[in-house]
Order: sequence, then structure tokens, then C-alpha cells
Amino acid sequence: MAGELPFERPLLDLELKIRELKAFMAEKGIDLRDEIERLEARARALAEELYRNLGPWERVLVARHPERPTTLEIVEHVFEDFFELHGDRLYGDDPAVVGGIALFEGLPVTVIGHQKGKTTEEQIRRNFGMPHPEGNRKALRLMRQAEKFGRPVITFVNTPGAYPGKGAEERGQGLAIAENLWTMAGLRVPIVTFVVGEGASGGALALAVADRLYMLEYAWFTVIAPEGAAALLWRDAKEAPRAAAALKLTARDLLELGVIDAIVPEPLGGAHKDPEAVYGEIRRFLRLALDELLLVPPEDLVERRYRRLRSVGRFSSLLSSVDGDEAAEEEDRPPDGTRS
Repeated sequence: MAGELPFERPLLDLELKIRELKAFMAEKGIDLRDEIERLEARARALAEELYRNLGPWERVLVARHPERPTTLEIVEHVFEDFFELHGDRLYGDDPAVVGGIALFEGLPVTVIGHQKGKTTEEQIRRNFGMPHPEGNRKALRLMRQAEKFGRPVITFVNTPGAYPGKGAEERGQGLAIAENLWTMAGLRVPIVTFVVGEGASGGALALAVADRLYMLEYAWFTVIAPEGAAALLWRDAKEAPRAAAALKLTARDLLELGVIDAIVPEPLGGAHKDPEAVYGEIRRFLRLALDELLLVPPEDLVERRYRRLRSVGRFSSLLSSVDGDEAAEEEDRPPDGTRS
């Protein structure tokens, strides 16, 4: 079955049985409603149990579901009058990053995001959502344009990482990411970011330096994809589930660590089960964020963003006295690191 996730197998078998019984009842005219209702109740209970107890690796798999809403689908349902802009004015256009101008409830905004495909052909054309340098530079051009005209920037992150190929490195992949980070840190307009699927490495971070950073419930966001971490640490990509647990990449983990500001709820089973509900939640979170951020003067906005970034994370150190007393552990935040 297309898009089948391994841990869903018992649930999918049950749903298949329900469909078969419904078809048999319609064909033969036999009343099987009681049996069908019993199985449907069992399926609901099983789905609840499965998705309320997902581990980090299972959440990674849900975030990668091929039917998960893409950036362009979100833009179509959340914004009005989207006009896509192309090219970085240096090399070319990267289909892995889309962006342009749109209206959000009448307010002009700039929208940028990673774009994956739904079919194999489109995935190849979009490079599986992995941006080249020209994709990040296109995003940079649109962000500078947004600042010039006073438009808030809304970004959607969904990438397994920036493309690591030879051509991308030759065209300055690292520099392109660094320029995005530098520019977003000082941008004098509000920036709101949603991690809607995968969020790995610099490819994700290049669109995620924001005043408000939100994650969909089953999305993930971390320094490296689990397979990459497993290959580095244990020389075996099959250890990806182990790496996913160690990376603290889930929305719940990152909210507890102060990396993100809130979790956007998803329907039971993931965003692909009820995209319209997800679009509504994104609209709600975006409306609340812009209502607040648009009241902040540009100078204060940049200062608050700086303080927000400085406040992320904690560190611990072992302090020993001169006479060899037992070490004491101390937790602290960076100086001036109070969250706004």
C-alpha cells in the first residue's frame, strides 16, 4: 500500500477488513453493521494508542509520508493571490525552494519554503526538497525584497538537508547558508517559521532564523538526519532509530528545550489524514504571531530576535575548588539570554 508506515500495519489490516465487510454487505445485502461498528471502534482505539505513543523514529517516518502537505499546497490554502518569483539573479532557479508574494487575510507577505514532490518524477525535479545554493540565494533575495517593502516573511521548512553534491559545493553552499543566517538575524520585518515536515541541518536552518518558530506535531528538526548521525557515530545507517532518540528531534523535545515556541496540532495519524485541519491551525498560529509582531518597532524586533536566539539551550559545567573538594554541577544560561 502506497505510503504505508511499518508501525501502522496492524491498523491498516483492520481498516482493510472494514472496507471488505462494507463491500460485501453492499453486494450481498447482508446486514453486517454491528460487526463493522465493532471493528471501527477497535480501529479508533488502536490508532489512538499507536499515535499517542510514537517514538522519535516513528515520528520521523510520519514526517516523511509521501502524502504530507507540501509548501505549495499549504500556500494555496492559507494565503491568497500567491505570485511565485523565480531565480537568484546569480546562477539560476532551484525548484527545491519556492517563494513569492501573497496576501494573508489582506496583509501583503513574502512566503518561502522547501518544496518536495508527490510523484517520483516531481521528487526528482524538486531534488527531494534539498536546496542548492541558488535555492538559498533565491530565498535571500526574496527576504531582502520583503524588508525593502515592509512585508513580513513566512517560511516553511521541509527538507532532509541542503544538497551535498559537488556542484552545490562548487557554487558556495556553505556561504549561501551563512548569508541567510546573517541576513535573517538582522531583518527588520517579522519572521515566522513553520517546520512542517523534515528539518535537517543547515538546509533547514537557512529558513528558520525567526521571531516565532513553530513545529507541526509530527515534524522533526535537528542538526543532522538520523541516518547521517548513525553513519557517523556507529558506521551503520541502520542505527537511525537509535540516533533519532539521541538527537532530541521531536516537537515535544524541542519545546521543552526552548528551541521552538509552540507545537501546531495535527490530526490523529498525521497531517495527510486531514490537511484542511492543518491549514486551519497554521492560519490560527500565524494570525496570532503577526498580530503581536507587527506592533513591535523594527529596532526592538531585531533586539528581541537576538535575545531569543541567545536564550536557546542550557549548559552545565563541573566546578572544582582549589583544595580538591567535590565538583559541583551548575546550570546557567548565556549572558543576556532571557527569552522575550
